[in-house]
Amino acid sequence: MEWRHSGLPHPKKFQVQKSAGKVLALIFWDQDSILLIDYLPKSQTINTEYYSYLLVQLKDILKEKCCRTVTKVVLFLHDNALTHWALATQKKLAYLVFQFLDHPPYSPDLALSEYTTCSLD
Repeated sequence: MEWRHSGLPHPKKFQVQKSAGKVLALIFWDQDSILLIDYLPKSQTINTEYYSYLLVQLKDILKEKCCRTVTKVVLFLHDNALTHWALATQKKLAYLVFQFLDHPPYSPDLALSEYTTCSLD
């Protein structure tokens, strides 16, 4: 932690600070823009209850964006995380009239993230 310069008599010492830690960000977007960014509170893990809460928030955002009503279908491309495939999450998706696409188990072509589309046709 020392920097030595030939012209300085004493080396500079920098304070070592603890890192802020890891933060989990959940990002939902469509073909046009980011719809929702949520940062998980520190020392909390994602579970089906929290994820379902985010899905309801997303539905409200889509209603505003899509002229107050979702006219077609909202499609989700989920990865294979347990929270995404839990029964409670599938029930919430059905309740919100969201459909999900099957994600191949080991596809290097697809990003491991949520992808939503809102068709206005």
